[in-house]
Amino acid sequence: MLKRSLIFIHRWLGVALCVVFLLWFPSGIGMMYFPMPSVTQALRLERLPVLDASKVTLSPAEAAAKLGADPDDLRLSSFDGRPAYRAGRGDGGPVLYADTGEEQGEVSTDMVQRVASAWTGQPVSTASVEEVTEADQWTLQTRLGELSPVFKYSWPNGEQVYVSQATGEVVQYTTTASRIGAYLGPIPHWFYFTPLRKHGPEWSRVVIWSSGIGTIAAIVGVVIGLWMYSPSQKYRYAGASTSIPYRGQKRWHTVFGLIFGVATVTYAFSGMLSMDPFPSFNDRVQQRRGGGTTNIFRALRGELDPAAFDAKHPREALEQLSPLPVKELELTSFAGDAVYLARLADGETRVVPMKGAPHSGFDHKEIVRVVSAAAEGRMTTRVLNQYDRYYLDRTRRLPLPVVLAETTSEDHTRYYIDPSTARVVQTYNSSNWVNRWLYNGLHSLNFPWLYNYRPLWDIVVITLMVGGTALCVTSLVLAWRVLGRKLARVLNAKSAGEATLSEDLA
Repeated sequence: MLKRSLIFIHRWLGVALCVVFLLWFPSGIGMMYFPMPSVTQALRLERLPVLDASKVTLSPAEAAAKLGADPDDLRLSSFDGRPAYRAGRGDGGPVLYADTGEEQGEVSTDMVQRVASAWTGQPVSTASVEEVTEADQWTLQTRLGELSPVFKYSWPNGEQVYVSQATGEVVQYTTTASRIGAYLGPIPHWFYFTPLRKHGPEWSRVVIWSSGIGTIAAIVGVVIGLWMYSPSQKYRYAGASTSIPYRGQKRWHTVFGLIFGVATVTYAFSGMLSMDPFPSFNDRVQQRRGGGTTNIFRALRGELDPAAFDAKHPREALEQLSPLPVKELELTSFAGDAVYLARLADGETRVVPMKGAPHSGFDHKEIVRVVSAAAEGRMTTRVLNQYDRYYLDRTRRLPLPVVLAETTSEDHTRYYIDPSTARVVQTYNSSNWVNRWLYNGLHSLNFPWLYNYRPLWDIVVITLMVGGTALCVTSLVLAWRVLGRKLARVLNAKSAGEATLSEDLA
């Protein structure tokens, strides 16, 4: 009776979720290579013009006074093709042109068109234009209410640029290739279908419940497969002894389930964890952590005298860096000393101190000294020249080497500090183990012994995805047969009833 009950549960859960699983597995392969289109910092930096030192006349102190900001909270980049100071680390803040000292006011339609044209290098006259009044497939993660009005420019070559007139910034950019890649990976994998995803709470519940029920269905399937499997080959198939009692698609489904069933369970379960289904648990974890962790972020920057940037005008810093293509100057500090952090066209950085020549980064020993002093001996430090089990990146974009600073307190917080910028690029503490191992570990298989060796990681993951897809295909065939039989019975009963009614009338 128990076995029959499990088979009944597994069959009907499979009927309900076979299409969902068939979306997850093949799109998992797409996720390995195709991201969701977005305007990343690297892409934005690539599209910015090179700063012209001769056009920068306004000093940081003058800009800070006009914007009402601290000098070390400014960055010098470009806006509408002109050098400009921006306050804050994100986009959308006030803009002050560094060539005239004029503050940018309302963004005109002409400026929006110039921004879109400059982004693609194509005349706006060849693009079709429409106002985006509600979220479409590519603006589901965009705060349209804060950025409206937003205009979408579409060129014949497939490039699409979304520009916010509220900020004058490009908020989304797609190409034909990036959109196709998204449909092969992130969109089906995350259930990012516009009618569903634009309703955030409902979308979250659909993903959590489908992955949670899918986990149960997969566990039941594994249990049934192991229960039915006979090591002694007590069954007969095609005149020979066999360990599996089924034929046809059921046999293939059982075989694939025995091979890939456990991977299917962990895949569905870890996918559910990505949606934070137990927020109260995570809140308790955060409360246990408390707030006693050393503030490494503040220690690395230190206390800065706002007048420190008077010692070197940004124009002089740019001249020192010439002929390097500088796209942005960030006004920052290290251990209380003011520095300019220059970002180049290729994403590399240079440090320009107030005294002396530019250099490629900060001394490892000096970073260690600063964080050790801040931690008062409660921290160990070392330099990593390769990724470890918590600091990983299969695209190899996270910087190396890095300084690893780890607290000796209960939570063992790890800070990974990039010597080229003296910035913490990633942190990890012991309370994040669920996200690290049960989600990232099980879902992406980003274990160092596998993740750091490509294409071995690709081969293993693709093999599991293909096996899971095969399992789902057999499930889909079996579900169709079950529904087909039920439908045939209903139709036959209806036909019989109509025939009986006709006889009665006759």
